[in-house]
Amino acid sequence: MCPGPIWNSEANAVADLTKGPRGAKPRKILSRRNIMLYGILFVISVYYLLPLYVMVVTSLKGMPEIRLGNIFSPPVEITFQPWVKAWAQACTGLNCDGLSRGFWNSVQITVPSVILSIAVAAVNGYALSLWKFRGAETFFAILIVGAFIPYQVMIYPIVIILREIGIYGTLWGLVLVHTIFGMPILTLLFRNYFSSVPEELFKAARVDGAGFWGIFLRIMVPMSLPIFVVALILQVTGIWNDFLFGVIYTRPDTYPMTVQLNNIVNSVQGVKEYNVNMAATLLTGLVPLIIYFISGKLFVRGIAAGAVKG
Repeated sequence: MCPGPIWNSEANAVADLTKGPRGAKPRKILSRRNIMLYGILFVISVYYLLPLYVMVVTSLKGMPEIRLGNIFSPPVEITFQPWVKAWAQACTGLNCDGLSRGFWNSVQITVPSVILSIAVAAVNGYALSLWKFRGAETFFAILIVGAFIPYQVMIYPIVIILREIGIYGTLWGLVLVHTIFGMPILTLLFRNYFSSVPEELFKAARVDGAGFWGIFLRIMVPMSLPIFVVALILQVTGIWNDFLFGVIYTRPDTYPMTVQLNNIVNSVQGVKEYNVNMAATLLTGLVPLIIYFISGKLFVRGIAAGAVKG
């Protein structure tokens, strides 16, 4: 037996131990940097969460308790009657059906608008990034310019167009408006994301005989879930929270939820019920909040994976 190598390894281990620990020096939990960082984050969190807290506690109080004046105190007796009234009984003019009608109008507007705008923008971004055609850069520049044109400039021309084709005041007219205005920025997002995909993957698919739609449906769409989630959150948030287009391009029987909310809050009939107004506001914001909390991680991944790359 030859114990030499074993002794050498033991000697090296002892020598390493005598040199002390290696690697980066551990940071203190209560360092000046951490105290400043978490302090700033705490202040920002309180700034954004305090109004939400006030809305929630106010919506769970009765009007006699609200009249006492302490808006920050939790409810002494919790009541859900303001939520019920905001959803099904609050009056806006002659209608006293609350937000329920506006909710279903918003669903009928948001779902097709999101699907159509994302589908069109995904195909546009795919074609502009991987299937270069004559005039592609000019077409893309026109789309980008369209993304920065103020909405107010286009309001009256779109009113004329929708009236001439017979869909002004209908839900499908507003769907068309949201699809058109959402297409430029979504096309930019999809183009930048598809441009970050390895070109060898695209060329290999073409060598195997895949065409335009085959590559898009079988390769690009399955590997692009993060950017689709980014587009979904942006469109749902923008369309659901829209007030300007909703109040201009629809009529009272097709008003979306945001317009109904405005009519309830600014109603001059009867006593001002702040608990009902707060409950109506929370109900209106629930849908985008739920979607964001469910898919927030994918949203961050989509942004980091190419949504802001040029």
